[in-house]
Amino acid sequence: MTFGESILRAFFVYSIEIAIIVFAAVLSFLLRFDFAIPPSFAKPLRVAILVWIPVKLVAFKLLALDRRWARFVSLSDLVRLAVSNLTGSVLSAAILIATGSGVPRSAYIIDFVLCITLTAGIRITIRVVGESIRPKSATRDQKNTLVYGAGNAGASLLADLGRNPAVTYSVKGFIDDDPRKTGFVLHGVRVLGTGANLDALVRRHNIDLVLIAIPSASGAQMTRILEHCIAADVPHKTIPGLAEIIEGGGLDRQIRDVAVEDLLGRVPVSLEQDRISERIRGRVVLVTGAAGSIGSEICRQVARFQPGALVAYEIAESPLFHLQQEMGRVFPQIRFHAEIGSIQNPARLREVFATYSPSVVYHAAAYKHVPLMEAHLFEAIENNVFGTMNVVDAARNQGVREFVMISSDKAVRPANIMGATKRIAELLVRSMQPPDSTYVSVRFGNVLGSNGSVVPLFKDQIARGGPVTVTHPEMRRYFMTIPEACQLVLQASTMGKGGEIFVLDMGEPVKIVDLARNLILLSGLRPDTDIEICFTGARPGEKLFEELIAAGEGLLATHHEKVRIFAGASEQWDQLSKTIGRLRNAVERRESAILMNTVRTLVPDYCPPGGLASNGGGQGERIMVGGTS
Repeated sequence: MTFGESILRAFFVYSIEIAIIVFAAVLSFLLRFDFAIPPSFAKPLRVAILVWIPVKLVAFKLLALDRRWARFVSLSDLVRLAVSNLTGSVLSAAILIATGSGVPRSAYIIDFVLCITLTAGIRITIRVVGESIRPKSATRDQKNTLVYGAGNAGASLLADLGRNPAVTYSVKGFIDDDPRKTGFVLHGVRVLGTGANLDALVRRHNIDLVLIAIPSASGAQMTRILEHCIAADVPHKTIPGLAEIIEGGGLDRQIRDVAVEDLLGRVPVSLEQDRISERIRGRVVLVTGAAGSIGSEICRQVARFQPGALVAYEIAESPLFHLQQEMGRVFPQIRFHAEIGSIQNPARLREVFATYSPSVVYHAAAYKHVPLMEAHLFEAIENNVFGTMNVVDAARNQGVREFVMISSDKAVRPANIMGATKRIAELLVRSMQPPDSTYVSVRFGNVLGSNGSVVPLFKDQIARGGPVTVTHPEMRRYFMTIPEACQLVLQASTMGKGGEIFVLDMGEPVKIVDLARNLILLSGLRPDTDIEICFTGARPGEKLFEELIAAGEGLLATHHEKVRIFAGASEQWDQLSKTIGRLRNAVERRESAILMNTVRTLVPDYCPPGGLASNGGGQGERIMVGGTS
């Protein structure tokens, strides 16, 4: 809006308000005297108008009514309008009474009622007229739509769709699983029935699309809604939770396909932004495994807090290149340094640490796929154990004060070599911590959509027409979204005093077979009818249930509801280093039996599957898809 337009708009607003004040004043006197004002009250009327105009205009200005668009008037605006009218009327009455103006007492009350009615009425009229004359999309382009959810989100979505002339949705009604809402009308649109009626309603109203407007729905609720949509054979989309809405604007611009994350029903993470910013802003942060699913998301989350520089250390060239391109596009103000190197190369690590002198390190580099690591014991130890030692050594030598290692729930009573290596890495980070520093580990479970995880594997099987292979009908895993896990990693990194192992709240475990069924539903297909689910048997190193803590151990609460501290035994470096030395000798000599015995010494509750002690690595095995990695 130009300066001239602003002046014109202010003139128009104040002219309308003055006209309302004068009209209300005259009408209040007319009503008081039955539309026959005595000549003796003409002067009090003039005095009243001369007082009411400036006082009420000042009250309107103080409460910013002149800056609120009538086209978008809301309940909060009406409350503010009532308060401003009451303030102006009370102050005016005080002045008029104190000066002995002779205004009748009843005129004060009548004027207040009239003024609030007229100021509110004209704003509501402008909004109603504005919405009624708004241009519409061509009818032939619109999709007959039902909104699933007759709550606040559904009402807001309908309002947003109405305000946007470019939308292609013609809302024919609401659906809500609360039968008490059936027949209610929201913004002129009726609640037609419950999800159980969806099939019939789709046919009756020739519905092209269902918009799911329940961002707070639990995973079970979303699954049930999805089943109703699949049964009705109708396309469906959803609106996101509050965090995504804030990032992206209005609800109508946030409509998207239902994702597997929606079926988890996870509550959005609440972060202590100031504490995280204090740790990161203006400092050099280094991330290992930076181009992986977890490492790259940590880079994105760190970049939001304006680090002095962000160093991405990664061995995979192509993913690192793509991350570099993304960071330059999304965070052009951040000094981003892509560095190729392996955590198994201590000389390269020392070189990178010396070049950038990082203050904070997030160590996400690791081998993580359970069946592959069962077939490659030596490689698992070399990367996850000795690689972590190399990173910690480089950090210690460069004086890094804050170090965070990404661990796994598979480190608890590990049944596979991957989990055992992560437990040893936790012990190393704790025992190698230098004085006056904060070296911690953060332990969590599976993340949806990570590279090579079960979700993309299931999607690939569904795309090929099935079957979807699940290892065991009772196989359960904890799941988080990648952004949620990485946000909580940043949160936990602000809470350590040194040596802690933080455990993230993973919610309730999810059956892998239920996840498979949900992904089939998300594809618009029916489990066991369109896509078969087959059970292949548990793989070596897999447990039916992952654990967050082992027997005899405990979790201590922190001030953040989703972060706990693992309370377990620790070992001093001078004791641990001897056993690590034996482990290194076993790897160098490729002696798998000695390696396995040494791992059991370091991790007494490690329970490897039978026969793996003689499987030294290098010999791959056929891997069945469908458990978890």
